Amino acid sequence: MSGHSKWHNIQKTKGAQDAKRSAAFTKIAKEMIVAVKQGGSGDPANNSRLATVIAKARAANMPNDNIKRTIDRALGSGNTDSYESVTYEGYGPSGVAIIVDALTDNRQRTAPEVRHLLDKYGKGLGATGCVSWSFDQKGVIVIEKEDLDEDTVMMDALDCGAEDMSAEEEVFEITTTPEDFGSVLEKLEAKGYAFLSAAVEMVPQNYVKLESEEDVKNMEKLVELLEANDDVQNVWHNWDQN
Repeated sequence: MSGHSKWHNIQKTKGAQDAKRSAAFTKIAKEMIVAVKQGGSGDPANNSRLATVIAKARAANMPNDNIKRTIDRALGSGNTDSYESVTYEGYGPSGVAIIVDALTDNRQRTAPEVRHLLDKYGKGLGATGCVSWSFDQKGVIVIEKEDLDEDTVMMDALDCGAEDMSAEEEVFEITTTPEDFGSVLEKLEAKGYAFLSAAVEMVPQNYVKLESEEDVKNMEKLVELLEANDDVQNVWHNWDQN
């Protein structure tokens, strides 16, 4: 979930996905609980935020039973889960812009942990808005190329309401507005497409290339440790890994 989902980011983590799957499902479930509680409904047709999270869950191959169980749990009268959505912004090595999305039941625990990692491996925590201005929020849907025809995928994507599509090394990357993400995904799914990943992401307007080996190692460690934090949902950055 780090950075922007260009193929090199996906490829880098693809081999380790199985080991991380349980942790990923736990984080998606937490996001689902918040969506149900804030949206006031367990029906994605009446809760757009929940619909977006369910789309993300399906793209991550989360079983339907898990999805249903999580929604039922969130709707249950005995459910006491109470998570707060918090966003931290800061700088990695050489000024790489970093946004950390968290869902926490204790800000006093989460904030110091995020601050410590940014101080140790980067340039520190910044004020709200210090880097988010340089990102655009977009729905990003990634489809493996396999033997698919590029023109056909492009026409299908635009017909389903997508903004744009680009061909990367081994994938097609489709972008949408955040509002249209759920409906575009649903329509593409109805056309028979399967997805490598699908989520509403913070997409950088520009990228920073790290020149020194030390900066690269520190950035890799920073992202790894942030993503390992149970409270952290997403880590977005503008590090150019090409």
